[in-house]
Amino acid sequence: MTDLYRVGLVVPLQGPAGIFAPSCEAVTELAVRTVNAAGGISGREVVVEVIDGGGDPAQVAHQVDLAIRAGRVQAITGWHISAVRRRIAPVTSGRVPYIYTSLYEGGERTPGVICSGEVPAQQIRPALRWLRDQLGVRNWCIVGDDYIWPRGSAAAAQRFCRELGLTIRDQVFVRYGTRGFAGVIRRVRSSGAQGVLMLLVGQDAVMFNRAFAAAGLHEQVVRFSPLMEENMLLASGAHAVTDLYVAASYFRSLATADALHLTSEYTAAFGPDAPPLNAMAESCHGGIMMLRAMYDRAGCGDLPALMSAAAEAGLDGPRGPRRMSGGICLQRVYLARADGFDFDVIQVLRDPLISRG
Repeated sequence: MTDLYRVGLVVPLQGPAGIFAPSCEAVTELAVRTVNAAGGISGREVVVEVIDGGGDPAQVAHQVDLAIRAGRVQAITGWHISAVRRRIAPVTSGRVPYIYTSLYEGGERTPGVICSGEVPAQQIRPALRWLRDQLGVRNWCIVGDDYIWPRGSAAAAQRFCRELGLTIRDQVFVRYGTRGFAGVIRRVRSSGAQGVLMLLVGQDAVMFNRAFAAAGLHEQVVRFSPLMEENMLLASGAHAVTDLYVAASYFRSLATADALHLTSEYTAAFGPDAPPLNAMAESCHGGIMMLRAMYDRAGCGDLPALMSAAAEAGLDGPRGPRRMSGGICLQRVYLARADGFDFDVIQVLRDPLISRG
């Protein structure tokens, strides 16, 4: 391989979500090694340029635009928050494929954007039902960061609660990057909720977990989050994650053959002290693999052909079998309970939007 296929990896190197970046960069490097060992993308060696997705969304989009204009990237992928995606999508549209790997609120329809992450109907609805049926949790308080994904997910949760006969007692949204949660804890306590739906990102969730446990609420109130991973458990502390449940398509502790294979390759490549594997990092691995699958199916680099290929392409990997349908990535979603610094995967959450799950 003499020619290069350049991919822009947009991941947060700063801010609340910066806690994920080392894992995202490491496992993306592993994906690139795997793809290049198999001949690259369309016979070209894949190389990655990391773009900081943790800054002001408009500035991130500007950096992406500059990279495309300069010919430094032929595709964009990576995990970053929805506020950043909203700015990047118009920049990439009609120019390069953009594989957005994060879980998100749903509804993205910009041409050229492929959203491969989970949506609320796949994570939140079946988890609320399970927590109702198995633990009797019927009254909820929502705590989220104040931007697109938490707001959109909270709106979806309100619909799900009406369908499931559940009640939302209160909703509290905080500035992205909040460190003090004393007032939020008071609101949670006074709501009388049996459960907290956490829609907080990275370090914000860590600080909330610590304040929650310090107030003794971890012994009284269940927490559920669609965005909680192994780095965040470590930072929260084992004492602060009692009765914390998470729904996601990947956990480091998954014992499926493909998940174990990724863990083995990752440990062999980076050693036992490497940044912990987690759902956000694995999604970046999947973004590289999705690009290769699109090119293999399309047989060329024409953007419309690639998008048609993405709409039909299936992908097997650590998350299990996945395929696109109506702009949504149908995939298996698991429910897990925090167990110290790792997750105990309880079961597959079954939902009409999950294909063969």
